[in-house]
Amino acid sequence: MIKPLSQLLEQSFHYISISCIVLILLSCDTNKSKFNDQLVFRYNEHKNISSLDPAFSKDIADIWATNQLFNGLVQMDDEMKVLPCIAKKWSISDDGLTYSFSLRNDVLFHKHKSFGKDATRTVIALDFEYSLNRLLDTQLASPGSWVLQKVDSFRAVNDTLFEIKLKQPFPAFLGLLTMKYCSVVPREVVEHYGNDFRSNPIGTGPFQFKRWEENLKLVFRKNPDYFESDSSGQRLPYLEAVAVTFLPDKQSEFLQFAQGNIDFVSGLDASYKDEILTASGQLREMYVNDIDMIRGPYLNTEYLAFYMDSKVPEMQSELIRKAVNYGFDRQKMMVYLRNGVGIPANGGFIPKGLPGYNESIGFDYQPQKARELVSQFKKETGLQNPEITITTTSNYLSFCEFIQREIQKTGLKVNVDVIPAATLKDAKANGKLDLFRASWVADYPDAENYLSLYYSKNFAPNGPNYSHFKNSQFDEWYEKSFTITDPEKRELLYSKMDSLIMQKTPVVVMFYDEVLRFTRKNVKGLGINPINLLDLKRVSKD
Repeated sequence: MIKPLSQLLEQSFHYISISCIVLILLSCDTNKSKFNDQLVFRYNEHKNISSLDPAFSKDIADIWATNQLFNGLVQMDDEMKVLPCIAKKWSISDDGLTYSFSLRNDVLFHKHKSFGKDATRTVIALDFEYSLNRLLDTQLASPGSWVLQKVDSFRAVNDTLFEIKLKQPFPAFLGLLTMKYCSVVPREVVEHYGNDFRSNPIGTGPFQFKRWEENLKLVFRKNPDYFESDSSGQRLPYLEAVAVTFLPDKQSEFLQFAQGNIDFVSGLDASYKDEILTASGQLREMYVNDIDMIRGPYLNTEYLAFYMDSKVPEMQSELIRKAVNYGFDRQKMMVYLRNGVGIPANGGFIPKGLPGYNESIGFDYQPQKARELVSQFKKETGLQNPEITITTTSNYLSFCEFIQREIQKTGLKVNVDVIPAATLKDAKANGKLDLFRASWVADYPDAENYLSLYYSKNFAPNGPNYSHFKNSQFDEWYEKSFTITDPEKRELLYSKMDSLIMQKTPVVVMFYDEVLRFTRKNVKGLGINPINLLDLKRVSKD
């Protein structure tokens, strides 16, 4: 239930003051420049940012912040295509093992005293050699070290040529390099600050660090020396500043947004979803004139997984697994439980938004067919009271209860068991659950990341194959995919692999998540992407 307006205003008073303080700080910069609210982009984080060092950009809050401050060799556009960044071009050897990056010679680090008084310097290949070595430093203990698991070596050939050699072909590697972990940092500044580089970041990004009071405010200013321009030749970014507040209560955040004190809200929280959206997922009329809603696919697949090594007859039966897939209405589930936010999963395990997704290979709602499959199972096995148990956490109980009600109409009894998240995580890794709810958010934007859950050499607990699915044809195609460098051919193979998974039914794909963004009407150019990356360099405010 939405709290009374007076209560929310009282809760928010402190944070309105914070917004004012941020703007005062901005207007009192040392160069005494004055700019109006139209040049400041304001958003809120629900918890404190842990680090502004890109080597520790694990959480979405950290990634959003460091994306404004740092660049890497390559970057991802909103269509998940890898584009040049500090590397203006690259080549890949015929064997898929050697990547050679030619660097721009006009990329400057933000000014810092380590470069000399009010000075900067040009990024060179040795900076990337140093930055990637930081990820491998066991004393630093970066959570991004896994990005280089398939890397054999890397080196600066000269100032503008950087070379990376892999242990084995891995076509998704360029996508990994777009992660903020792989951003370039200057050795002299990192060594100057040591561990305090986390709160004194110097990068090459469209914005530069100005001020951070943890749990209170974070301010970035425009980088006047940024190297990228728009299609008309205007240098990016358009904004003068970015101001971040840290209001933990999502209802109060929404109130601040509705009042125009922040420019952007991401996601749909239960505390205000019915306030702003209709049951069908449309903006309510009272907000249409002030707010824009942007929505698009998010690389997150929500599903139920069967444990294929289970000794339970129902789990071993493809008839039962298909009956569950056919037996509930995914569209109805989205409308009732998510206000229409989310894409009903009638495709495969690869989510919409990734190359390889195919909307025609999954299951639609066919209750009669589901009943026939259950009847066939009873006839073939002699088991007249078939029964399954779905194990879930409390957060997803409503989804599992919806499926329970629908599937029981087929003649199959469905139990729902609710356990703590930590218990479920351990139990599914060790093969203790016959059927359990799970989700998979992309570690990197390539369908191979999703298909790895069904490769037989990735059996849990040593890998992500929690269902213990094993198929020799799938394994052969999976291994072949690493040798295919042509993106279109690899996409076709990914789709074939996904289709095979759906035929064998180790999984019930429920829905693909969506990114949902609400902005004030005067915000232009924000865009949306399947990894929910916040990119502000092309944002403007009217």
